[in-house]
Amino acid sequence: MTASSWRSLPSHRAWLEAEATRLIDFARGARVDGGFGWLDDRGRPEAGRPLQLWITTRMTHVHALGHLLGHPGSGALADYGLAAIRERFQDPEHGGWYPEVADDGPVRTDKEAYPHAFVLLAAASCALAGRPDADALLDEAIAVVEARFWSEEEGATVESWDRTWSEPEAYRGANANMHMVEALLAAGDATGDAVWPERAQRIAQRLIDRVARDHGWRVVEHFNAGWRPLPEYNADDPRHPFRPYGVTPGHGLEWSRLLLQIAAALPDPPAWLHEAARGLFARAVEDGWLAPGGFAYTTGLDGRPVVTDRLHWVVCEAIGAAAALHAVTGEAAYEDQYRRAWDFAGAHLIDREHGSWRAELDEQLRPSSATWSAKPDVYHAVQAALLPWLPVAPSIAGALRTLGTSPNE
Repeated sequence: MTASSWRSLPSHRAWLEAEATRLIDFARGARVDGGFGWLDDRGRPEAGRPLQLWITTRMTHVHALGHLLGHPGSGALADYGLAAIRERFQDPEHGGWYPEVADDGPVRTDKEAYPHAFVLLAAASCALAGRPDADALLDEAIAVVEARFWSEEEGATVESWDRTWSEPEAYRGANANMHMVEALLAAGDATGDAVWPERAQRIAQRLIDRVARDHGWRVVEHFNAGWRPLPEYNADDPRHPFRPYGVTPGHGLEWSRLLLQIAAALPDPPAWLHEAARGLFARAVEDGWLAPGGFAYTTGLDGRPVVTDRLHWVVCEAIGAAAALHAVTGEAAYEDQYRRAWDFAGAHLIDREHGSWRAELDEQLRPSSATWSAKPDVYHAVQAALLPWLPVAPSIAGALRTLGTSPNE
């Protein structure tokens, strides 16, 4: 049994804060004309690659956190991201935001829930950080999410539309809904409106309390428009970066932490949130952790590994979930998992020579680009460095603001 918690050590908190600083400094190099670019292994924007809405929004969120941490220059970068979202990615004719743009305009025009969730998150985090243009974007993002993506009947979000909002995709995905939960919780912190955490709970109730519970706490990722599971979806593309075949243990870990954040947002949280957080974490560790270390990217619904490469973001989510569960329960087993995840990250993922974290390792724990190339963004790693020393709260930005770490305006 672990004698004491790393998270209680001032030296560990100092290490975490230094790691967050190192990552945010790495992210500064992503600024390009019109947004934030995809970073290569040394932190340089990859030339010729179109801008991705999910990267620009996640980097904007990160720089909002940097401002709340008191990092000089982060506020200006957050403002730059807000302007890019509104000026480079916004569809001036039909509303919403393009998922991908190049110098001569949009590359793809579908309106996707996944990056729209990050528009909402970025706007909410910037609003919590007191950035001057954030409230207007937050209002716009809320309006689009409520009108186009939120389904009151389904208690969840629609996956995507065509550019004109005429044809919805006949698919429902757990990944986009999971990140919408994160964004809704941040919107609740930013606006004080209880409807947003209530909707986050409804999404979790559908996907976790009903479906994941019925599948032994494995998160079913893919559904048709009527919410019937699609177990063979993308069987021919098991490494898909956003919709891989089977079960993604990293999402079980991420959901585990998010359920505790939902509980923190509700005045009378239901008991199943804590039960499910425990169940998801245990299942993800049991199915996903492989010798000699690290988590498989995916498994089947039977728990057997499918894609065994170790992606950095999964370890990040293990860190956040273990920290949150230890904070809530005090159980030493979660401290042990927390240390194991950080030990693996420190030995294999943190790139002390070129910066940030290696995105992916193969079975022999060598750097790989089979699923992800280079180091696109720092969102997961920054949050892994912040969550352990923050209280379990609805949003990271809200927790930082409550702690009073924001510089005086």
